[in-house]
Amino acid sequence: MKKKILIRDLTLRDGQQSSFATRMTQKQIDSVLTFYKDADFYAAEVWGGAVPDSIMRYLNEDPWDRLEKIRVGFGGKTKLTALSRGRNLFGYNPYPDEVIEGFNRLAIKNGIDIMRIFDALNDLDNMKSTIKFVKENGGITDCAVCYTVDPVFTFMEKVKGVFSNKKIPPKIFTVDHFVEKAKILENMGADIITIKDMAGLIPPDVSNEIIKKLKKEVKVPIDLHTHCTPGYGLASVLVAIVNDVDIVDTVIMNFAGGPAAPSFELIQIFCEKMRIDTGVNLDAVNKINKELYGIRKELDKFDEAKQFPIEFDISNYSLPDNVNKLFDDAISAAKAERIEEALNCCLEIEKYFNFPASDEVVKAAQIPGGMYTNMLAQLKQVGLDHLLDKVLKTVPRVRLDSGLPPLVTPTSQIVGVQAVHSVVSENKGEEFYANKSMQYVNLVKGVYGKTPYPIDPEFREMICGTREESPYDVSLYTKQENPALPEFENVKLAKDEKEELLLELFPAVATGFLRGKREVEYKKMIAELRAMEEVENRKIQEEAEKYNALSPDEKKLILLDGLYNNW
Repeated sequence: MKKKILIRDLTLRDGQQSSFATRMTQKQIDSVLTFYKDADFYAAEVWGGAVPDSIMRYLNEDPWDRLEKIRVGFGGKTKLTALSRGRNLFGYNPYPDEVIEGFNRLAIKNGIDIMRIFDALNDLDNMKSTIKFVKENGGITDCAVCYTVDPVFTFMEKVKGVFSNKKIPPKIFTVDHFVEKAKILENMGADIITIKDMAGLIPPDVSNEIIKKLKKEVKVPIDLHTHCTPGYGLASVLVAIVNDVDIVDTVIMNFAGGPAAPSFELIQIFCEKMRIDTGVNLDAVNKINKELYGIRKELDKFDEAKQFPIEFDISNYSLPDNVNKLFDDAISAAKAERIEEALNCCLEIEKYFNFPASDEVVKAAQIPGGMYTNMLAQLKQVGLDHLLDKVLKTVPRVRLDSGLPPLVTPTSQIVGVQAVHSVVSENKGEEFYANKSMQYVNLVKGVYGKTPYPIDPEFREMICGTREESPYDVSLYTKQENPALPEFENVKLAKDEKEELLLELFPAVATGFLRGKREVEYKKMIAELRAMEEVENRKIQEEAEKYNALSPDEKKLILLDGLYNNW
């Protein structure tokens, strides 16, 4: 009997978000749904993350409509999953329970089966309410532990004990650290535990250790989620499979690799060779992949890599002998824990299939690719991109000062933005923290939750004006206004609970989107009323013309008939 592994397909959410800035239109989504219905993936991530914001902002599309159409298109054969940031949902500040409950209830009611829940600080308290509300509404709780690495300091920095006049801490982000988080989440009600490595920083040797230990100490299914930017992704997933991970996250080939997750097709080949059943309909996957090729061409201006994998049919293929041997050698090396050899084989496999090479800058800096590109863009805006190396060296200091937050959205961006601000300030001859972003101030203050490492009270006082940690007080939360729109006959901006939630979660973007939606509806209503009026006027005119064409005697008869009926 074959072993089994479950595949979560990320193509329609994380795949397109990582590679094409979440610009897939509903028309493009619709073109692959008929094939997804028969693909038989265990699960497909289709919503949450940047999808609701981006499709309103850039495509003028309704996030709830997208979810409904995907639900219908999949036909209930695959579990649909979404990504949520716990109490913070999609923003920075925590939300009150009524907003969290409403979002999760409606997401599940409208098609989501599995809610992947994470917190950017790995503050598990920030995940409690979402776990509770997902379970109450019949959903599956997929609780993610965000993988990150300890900052790297030079020997002299360690000797001096540097930066904020405090010693550099011992290693925090060990295998045991992540396993302990997973065990607590299991006790909190997690149905699945995911190691969420959105930056692709988990090397295969750590994947080897962490999956082994999780399988021994945690009873619920374990999922590995990683990306390919630094080049570790494929090997780390292979090693996880060898160590009996329950679920792996993949992307269909034409959207895979580089900043996205590993290719499903490569994972499928590994599984076939190890006699592991994925349960996926390969013919359907090939049809999706062909459709994705055309979609990717349509998304060309958002495609930074512009490097397509080779044409490949996973349902009917043969490999050159040397490539076939690379797969076999990678498996043998992974099983024998010759991790470096397995990694090298995987890199050669990806090279043959023409996936992007490892990003050596991101790999060396040990930061997410998106964080790197954002910092570079910031510097270019002020003509200081020559300071990028200094910014990269500054990131560990900024991160240490702020309690070593994991480098995951949004904390990676908060740290990156502050590193740029600080280097620019120093370049002007100002103090290092002369220019502070509000998000960095709130991170240090404790607004977003507890950081993995305690923040020095003196540093907090310097940045925030208080020595004490100050969590966000949800009693201060003000519900977004839902005004009547006089220009559209006083209809409300948000007409139902789903739209009210869009307004709560994305106030700036949703206000413009919903106003545009109300305007379209109003113009349609006016057009329909005018059309009805025109029809009525035509009827009256036709009746008048018929009457005028009658003889005087016929007109008298009609008049007498009318008088008689009224009498």
